Amino acid sequence: MSLPIKKYLAYYRPYRRLLLADIACAVIVAVITLILPLIARAMTEYALNQQMVVDPTPLYFMGFVMTALIAIQTLCNTFVDYQGHLMGALIESDLRVELFDHYQSLSFRFYDEHHTGQLMSRLTHDLWAVSELYHHGPEEGIIAILKFSGAFILLLMIHVPLTLCLFVFLPIMGLYSLYYNRQMNAALQRSRQRIGDVNRQVEETLAGIRVVKSFTNESLEREKFDRENRRFVESRKDGYRSEAYFYAGIGVFTQMLTVVVISLGSVAILTQSLTPADLVTYLLFVAILIDPIQKFTNLARLYQEGITGLQRFHEIITISPEIQDPLHAIELGRVQGQIELIGVTFRYQGDQAEVLREVSFTIQAGESIALVGSSGVGKTTLCSLIPRFYEVTTGEIRIDGIPIQAVSLASLRRNIGIVQQDVYLFSGTIYENICYGQPNATDEQIIAAAKKANAHDFIMTLPHGYHTEIGQRGVQLSGGQKQRLSLARVFLKDPPVIILDEATSALDYENERVIQESLGLLAQDRTMIVIAHRLSTVKNADRIVVLTDQGISEQGTHDDLIAIGGRYATLYQAQLDL
Repeated sequence: MSLPIKKYLAYYRPYRRLLLADIACAVIVAVITLILPLIARAMTEYALNQQMVVDPTPLYFMGFVMTALIAIQTLCNTFVDYQGHLMGALIESDLRVELFDHYQSLSFRFYDEHHTGQLMSRLTHDLWAVSELYHHGPEEGIIAILKFSGAFILLLMIHVPLTLCLFVFLPIMGLYSLYYNRQMNAALQRSRQRIGDVNRQVEETLAGIRVVKSFTNESLEREKFDRENRRFVESRKDGYRSEAYFYAGIGVFTQMLTVVVISLGSVAILTQSLTPADLVTYLLFVAILIDPIQKFTNLARLYQEGITGLQRFHEIITISPEIQDPLHAIELGRVQGQIELIGVTFRYQGDQAEVLREVSFTIQAGESIALVGSSGVGKTTLCSLIPRFYEVTTGEIRIDGIPIQAVSLASLRRNIGIVQQDVYLFSGTIYENICYGQPNATDEQIIAAAKKANAHDFIMTLPHGYHTEIGQRGVQLSGGQKQRLSLARVFLKDPPVIILDEATSALDYENERVIQESLGLLAQDRTMIVIAHRLSTVKNADRIVVLTDQGISEQGTHDDLIAIGGRYATLYQAQLDL
C-alpha cells in the first residue's frame, strides 16, 4: 500500500517556514562546498605562477574568504542539524497524535483482530524512522543533488575526457544500488513485523505476570519470547547482509573513482592537457562528488525505513472506523432510559455462527432486568450492542424510541454506565480514577460518589487518602476495593442506564454484600441491566430474561419463572444443589 504524495507532503504544512529555512541553509552549504575548491584552485595557480615577485597578500585574502565561508557553512550546518531534527520530531509527534486518535476511534472488532504489541510498534518504532525521513529527506536530498550536479559541471569544465571516463562507473553503481535497496526494503518489512511480534509477546507476558508466576511458567514464557526474538534476529540478519553488500560495493566504486582520477590525471599532466593545479582541484571535486553518492546511499536507507514506516502507518490510518456517527447525528440529552431490541441478530464475523438470533424485548425506563443463561449465549454481547461497541448484524435497538444508529456515539455513551467483573483502573491516584467518571468534578462530588459506593472509609485508611497511588491496574488494591472504585466512577458519571456485567461474581460474601448495597442505591430511578451467573443476586430484579442459543426462552419475575419450572428454574435449582 503506497502513501499518496499529497498526504506525505501535507505533514510539512504547519512547519513550512522552518522547512524553507532548512532548505535555504542546505543550499548555502552545498554552494559553499562547491566554491571552496575553486578558491583553492585560484590560490594554487597564484602560488605556482609567482616566479619573480612573492606577494602573499592575495593568498591571505583568499584564506580569509575561505574562513568566512566555512564559518557560514558551519552555522548553516548547525541550523540544519538542530532545527531539521526538531522539525522531524514535531512531524513525528503529529503523526503519533493522529494515529493515537485513530486508534481510539476504531471499534472493538478491530482490537479483537489486532495485537497490542503490533499497534505499539507502529506508534513508536515505525514513526521514529518516519521522522528521520522527514528531517533528512529534504536537506540531504538538495545538498546531494546540488553537490553532484555542480561537481559534474565543474569537472567537465576542467577536463572532459577524464570526466566521461569517471562517469562510466555511474550506471553500474546505480544498478548495483537499486538491486540491494530492494533487498534491504524487503528485509525491513519483515523486521518491522517481527519486532511487532516481540512487543506483542512481551506485552502479553507482563500483563499476565501474576498468572505466569502462579503456574511457575517463567521458562515457558522465556521459550515463547526466545522464539519471537530469534525470528526478529533472522529478519535483521537478512537486512544486515544486504546492507553490508550494499555499502561494501559502494565503497569499492568510490575508491575506484579516486584511483581512476589519479592514474588518468597523472597521464594528462604528462601530456600537458591538465595542469597540477587542475589535478588538485579535480581531486577535491571528486571528493565532493563522492560525498553526495554517500548521501544518496544514506538517503536510500532512510527512504526504505521511512517509507516502510509510512506504509505501516497508512495501513492503519486508512481503516475507517466500523462504527461512526451518522451524517446528521441526534444529540441526546439525559434520556428516560427505555430500551427496545427489535429482531436483533448478531455475529462477530460474516462467516461465523450467530451469537444472538432475532432477540426482541423492551426494557421500560427505570426497570431493573437480569439477563441469565449458560455461558456463550450472548448476554455480554447483547449488552455491548446497546452502547454500540459492536454494530448489530440485523435488527434495531432504540433508546427512548430513537434508533441508536441515528444518535451520536458520545451522547449515547454518556447516558450509559458500565460496571464489569474485570475492573480496569488506570495508573495514578484513587482521586484520578474516580474523576475519570466526570473529569471536571469537584472534590465534594468525588467524595460523595465514593461514599455512595462504600469506598470512602477504606480510602481514608490509605497513606495518602484519595491521593494514594494504586499502581498499574490498581495492583495495590483488593478486588472488592477496585470494584467499589469502579462503582464510584459510575456514581460520579450519574447515567440513567446502568449495565452490570458479572459485577460481583468474583467477590467474597462480605464484599458482595457491600457492593450489593451500593448497587441498590445506584439502581434508584435508573434503568438497570444485570448479567449474573449467580442467580441469588438477581432474585429481586423487576424482570428476569432467560437467553439460550435460540434467543429468549422465557422472562418474568423470579417467582413466576420458578413456578413455570422451565430453564430458569432448572438453573436455579442446580445452583442450590451445589
